Amino acid sequence: METFEAYLDRKYEELTLLSGFLDAPLPLRRPTSVPEVIEHKFHIAAALKAQHALHDWALTETAWAHPGRLRAGPFQFSYDYQRADLEVRGPSFYQFDHSTAANQTIYTSSGMAAISALLLAFARLVPEADILALPGSYGETLELIENHARQFRLVLLKSSPDEVASDAGPSRILLFDSCTPAAAFEATLRCETPQLDLVIFDTTCFSTGSGRIRRVVSWARRWEVPIVLVRSHTKLDSLGVEYGRLGSAVLVACEKHVAPAKQERLEGLASEMRNAVRLFGGAAVPAHFPPYVGTKTYRALTDRRVAAILRNSRRTARCFASALAGSAAELHFAHGLYVTLAPKRMLDEKPTKQMAAELCDDLRRDGLLLRHAGSFGFDFGAAEWFRDIARNRHLVRIAVPDLPTPLWDQVARAVVQWWSAHEEENFQPAGLPTIAPA
Repeated sequence: METFEAYLDRKYEELTLLSGFLDAPLPLRRPTSVPEVIEHKFHIAAALKAQHALHDWALTETAWAHPGRLRAGPFQFSYDYQRADLEVRGPSFYQFDHSTAANQTIYTSSGMAAISALLLAFARLVPEADILALPGSYGETLELIENHARQFRLVLLKSSPDEVASDAGPSRILLFDSCTPAAAFEATLRCETPQLDLVIFDTTCFSTGSGRIRRVVSWARRWEVPIVLVRSHTKLDSLGVEYGRLGSAVLVACEKHVAPAKQERLEGLASEMRNAVRLFGGAAVPAHFPPYVGTKTYRALTDRRVAAILRNSRRTARCFASALAGSAAELHFAHGLYVTLAPKRMLDEKPTKQMAAELCDDLRRDGLLLRHAGSFGFDFGAAEWFRDIARNRHLVRIAVPDLPTPLWDQVARAVVQWWSAHEEENFQPAGLPTIAPA
């Protein structure tokens, strides 16, 4: 367990790393509290963004005025009109080993832009396909498929691709989402001879150095299935400050012995995806690339941050399983970044969101670090509504932070107390109108 003093030392290293990328690094002193850490970190991130804007004052969307190659830390950019042909040179966000060669990386304006362009590209290559979605898959991805990719048939799995018999029908795509529960994640990796034409692996909830990413890539390559890693870099890849909206798709090179047709399809997919990014205006913004990515210190600090979150998450899961057994929805996601709680009554989105907001407001008044925010990977805990597709209901998601374990244990116990006392108060069940109090 990390002590509070060790935590402050680590946060001082993070602040020092961020400040070191300023032209005039700030005179820092070791922080003495968690709020001070959070405030200083966001101030430095804002200063980095402002510095980039000042340096690239002549930068235009048509790139007519800039005299040389554009940069953001270790990243170099070149493009012509509206970034439609954006080329990025720089370090990989992923910590691939030497046996894994990344074929092509296509950066986009967000994680959803990456997966949208990928699906549109695949639709250009095949007339129809079945998309097998693991339980817990990101709700907006499923919404995208249902509403805007209707030539694809969405198949919601309960556990693994083995549930669906393979035949000579349409192409089969596996949506392997890092949001899936741990049991389904492991069941999928135990599948024998999966008959798939493509794996779309959303890695957003895994650290870029996670062994789970390597396991999924190795699994796909073992069965000679092309795999594309899609990711939102806003969450875990910017030391908790959400530096800017940025997404990517990495098309992983197939082994030499893989059938040429599969390799050709992967190459065709990259070409079609670049066209989709261009035509739908989904290119990445150079200012959104964190300049501190790629250094050894950044890698080490990111790994330590995620390890602290996972440690706290395991304790939270045990706490909620014991104290809120009747309300625990899913406590064991493969990523280990958050847990979900289910109100006793079926609630719609609005009252569930209200419930999360009131939970945060009450705990914050008591000085506890839980905020109403729809994301994760912060230096503070976050709560928000969450739609569980498999259970067809709205839940409250508790995102576990990088905090000293004793401090977060205190927040987790406060959540238990609040939930036990308030979960049936003032929140209207699904389908009923909300009546304003007299």
